[in-house]
Formats: sequence, C-alpha cells, structure tokens
Amino acid sequence: MPTSQGTLSSETAQHKILIPVLICLALAILTVITFWSLKDCGFINLDDNGYVYENAYVQSGLNWNSIGQAFSSELAEKIGHWHPLTWLSLMLDYQIFGLNPHGYHLINLLFHVMNTILLFLILHRMTKKLWPSAFVAALFAIHPLHVESVAWIVERKDVLSTFFFMLTMGAYSYYVEHRGFWRYFFVLLFFVLGLIAKPMVVTLPFVLLLLDYWPLQRFQEITGIKPSAARDNSTNASNFIPTCRDSFSASLIRIGVSTIKPDHKVQAVKETLEVKKPADPEYKWSLIYSLIWEKVPLFVLAILSSIATYIAAQKGGAVRSIEAYPLCVRIGNTFISYIAYIGKMIWPSNLAVFYPYPGVLIPWQIFGSVFLLSAITLVVIWRAKKCPYLATGWLWYIGTLVPVIGIVQAGWQAMADRYSYIPLIGLFIMVAWGVPTLIKSEEIRKKLLFPVGVASLAILAVLTWQQCGYWKNSINLWTHASQVTKDNFLAYSRLGNAYDKLGQHQRAIENFNEVIRLKPDYFIAYNGRGISYEILGQSQLAIENFNEAIRLKPDYAEAYNNRGRTYLLHGKKELGCPDAQKACELGNCKLLEAAKGRGYCL
Repeated sequence: MPTSQGTLSSETAQHKILIPVLICLALAILTVITFWSLKDCGFINLDDNGYVYENAYVQSGLNWNSIGQAFSSELAEKIGHWHPLTWLSLMLDYQIFGLNPHGYHLINLLFHVMNTILLFLILHRMTKKLWPSAFVAALFAIHPLHVESVAWIVERKDVLSTFFFMLTMGAYSYYVEHRGFWRYFFVLLFFVLGLIAKPMVVTLPFVLLLLDYWPLQRFQEITGIKPSAARDNSTNASNFIPTCRDSFSASLIRIGVSTIKPDHKVQAVKETLEVKKPADPEYKWSLIYSLIWEKVPLFVLAILSSIATYIAAQKGGAVRSIEAYPLCVRIGNTFISYIAYIGKMIWPSNLAVFYPYPGVLIPWQIFGSVFLLSAITLVVIWRAKKCPYLATGWLWYIGTLVPVIGIVQAGWQAMADRYSYIPLIGLFIMVAWGVPTLIKSEEIRKKLLFPVGVASLAILAVLTWQQCGYWKNSINLWTHASQVTKDNFLAYSRLGNAYDKLGQHQRAIENFNEVIRLKPDYFIAYNGRGISYEILGQSQLAIENFNEAIRLKPDYAEAYNNRGRTYLLHGKKELGCPDAQKACELGNCKLLEAAKGRGYCL
C-alpha cells in the first residue's frame, strides 16, 4: 500500500509539472503562428531610420565606442528618449543581421514569446490557478492591440523592457517567499534593466504593491500562527515552519493528519494555513506601511528615471507645449483614451499606427468617459474584498497607463496601441478571474467557458494575423491608417515620403497637399513637397516650399540643407553657401562638406 501511494504521488507531481510545460509550448506555438507573417515585413518610415538604417552608431555594431554612445546624452537628445539597453540590443542585431529587417522582426517576436511564457509562469506561481493564468497569457500573446509593439522594430524598447518587467515580478515572487538581500538585489537589478530599456516600467513598484494585495495577500495577517511569525508576512507557509511546528501539532490532529510522516509536515502546515485564512480578510495598515517602505528604493529609481526621461524628451523636442495642447484638452483626452483602450480591447477594429489628436473634444464623450470610469471604479471598490482580483486588475490598468496617457504630452498622438502592451494585462486578469464568477452553475461553467474561450482566441488570432499584414511596408501601413482614422495628417505625410522614395513624385505631392490642408503649420510637409518639386525640376516651387518650412521652423536644418542644394544646383552659390553653412550650424553638415569639396563654398 505505501508503494502504491508513493507511485500515485510521483505521478501526480509529474502531471503538475507536465501540464504547465505543455501550456508554455502551446502559447509559444500559438504566438509564433499568429505573428509569423512579420518575417516578410520591412522597415517603415516612422523612426526606423533614426533607430536603425540611418543611425551610424547602431550600424557600427557593438564596440566600446558605440556602447559609450548608447549611454550618452547625444543619442538621447537626438531621438528624445534615453534607453541605452535598447540601443545595445539594436547594435547587436545589426552585427548579426546587418540591414536585413527580417532578423529585427524575429527578435521582437522572440521577446514577445518569452514575455508571454513568463507572464503565465509568474501568474501561475502567484495565484496557483492554472487555466486563468494561461488564458491571461494567451490574450496577451495574440491580442491585435499588441501587434504594434511586436511588428514595429522601434518598439524593441517595448518588448525588451517588458521582458525585464516580467523578470522583476518573478524575482519579487521569490523574494516574498523568503526575504533576503540577494533576492531583493535581483528585483532591483531587473527593474534597472527595464528602466534603461524603456522608462514606461516606472510604474512597476506600484504594480508590486497591487500584487501584494492580490494574489500575494500581504496586506493581511495569516491567522493561526504566532505573532512573531506573522510579522514576516510572507505568503509561503514554509517560512513559518521552524518556529511553529510544535504549536501546530494540535491543529494537525484536529484536521485529521495526526499520522502524517515528518517529510510531509511542510505540506500539512501549508494546508493548515489555508484553512485558517479568514473569508473576509482584515487589512493591517502597519503591514501596508511596511510594504510601501520595502519598495522605497524602487520608487527612488522610478523618480530618477522619470526625471531623466522628461529632460531627454524636452531636449529632443518631443514634449508638446501647453499652448499646443492646453491642459483642459489633455485631461479630457485622458478620460476618453482610458475608455477607448477598453473599447479596442473588447472590439479591436480600426487599429492604426497613429491616432491624430482631436482638434475639438466633444463634451458628451468626456462626461460619458468620466461616468464609465467612475462606475467601474465604484463597482471594483464595492467588490474589493470578495473579488480582490478586480481591484488589482483595474488599478493595474489605470496606473500603468499614467506615464503615457497624455498629461505630459510627448508626440502628436492622442493615444497609441503600443501604450497598451503592459496595461492590458490588468484588464485580462479581470476577465480571466471575473467572468467565471458570473456563471453560478458549475456545470454550465464547465460546458460554456472552454468553447467560448477557444473561439475568442481564434477570432483574436485571425485579427492579429490580418493586422500584421499592414506592417509589410510603409505604403500598406499608412494607407490603412488613413482609411481607418479621420484627418490623419501624419499618415498622408508618411505616404508622401514613401511615394517619393519609390519615384512616384506626383503622388507624393498629392499626399503632401492633403497634409497641408489638414495641418497648415506642419513644416515637414512643406519640406517633403519641396523635395518632390525639386526632383521634378520645378525649382521655384521647391524653394517656395523650403521657405515656408523655414518660416514655420527657423531652426529646421533639413529645409536649409535642401534649399541650399537647390540653389547650388542652379549655380546660385551666393544663396546656396549661406544655407549650407546654416544647416551645418544646426547639425547637418553634409551639403557644406560636399560643396567645399567641389570648390563651390569656401
């Protein structure tokens, strides 16, 4: 009989290991199949040039000089972001793949697969719930909103920083089980690596506090143990065994395990603790205070990273002024965006690489968004004790979007799919744990949830595959964006650039005309249209457009460079050389060096 029990126990242990392994394998296969069309995608004309194919530092590969440049302020000011680990990653890619974009896409996909598997393993470890954890990971893996983060080479920073976000959560779960210096050191290390990949992970200390609330349950005392052990406040019962073994003897007898063997005492104590946990937990502010204090080093790092990020964005010209986007407009757009992301999570249609900032916000949209957000928040608060995962999931979503929600406006966009990469995990948690509780009958739940879940994932996989197809090239991407959004000036501008590269200069001019109609102060469009006119031999129209670009942006080096080139091509050295000199003073010396080499300028 003992042999039979030992065999059964061994088979059960193997089964518990095998199922998660198979789920990890299934998640990896599902993700790769869904995103596999990315292998045929190329570079796009939105920042891929500044990050890869026109970046001399990246194209020098990994060496001491390029590593130093990755951590310098020069690249940060040029791009508007300080993320040295992302630069190092791209430098390594160039060393391996050169300027073959397919390799960069596959590395992004690899990180996305690893993020998916890590999310599943971490949630499973923390919650001990297999299938809800797997469903959250599957939604994360193949939701169409995540295509931008994976398909856009520039968003290496997104998938890379999330990789360290996941590793930080994993290290934190180990730290919680047995607190010690080295375990906390790895929490700090992974967090720092995440910050220097993309500073959006500054919200991670807040996320760890949410995980303390649920599923780690560190906000409450575990009953049935000595006060001295309670102060450890760990979710792993084995931490209490050395001091509590004798005191639990009577409890073990009462629950019918008086004959257990010594090597099974650990499991027995764990079961006792689970039995003793109250149905309605009592939260202790003294415990919460200690949990906040525990994360002070993380918050300090987050604050320092936020300051560095703001300075880099400001110097790079990415931060928009209050005059361009008034505070009241930003706040209104914030509420609308929170609801818009939820809507696109439920019904992922009309996804675009760029959503223009609305010229005028409609009051009913703002008030409606405020009402919905308030209603959801009140329901979450009301159900917090009975359904703590709702609070964790909702606050995860709200909190992790704060850095990019638009109060501090960086860029022209009203919102962006890539910003939802981490925040949507919170909503996925609410769905995976919350939906089953809506079905009271266990029999109906078993029959209904699996086919509905599979069908939902299948639909999302098809939509994601379709969305990946738009990233094949710039023409496809921006044509789609212009079709699914209204008055998308950036889409027409980038289409103009793309057609110009293909030699279709008249089509380029038509797109630049549309940009100028929608946004008359967009100096880049005048410069682009001037280039097209210059190539078509209409030099006077080209110069007029360069003049307008310079009028709108007096420090626009590219416009001075292009106007100077046009003058020099027509023998007007007295006009072309000053423009070449001015462009060089603003950072673009190519024309001046070429003109001096040919004796046009002194």
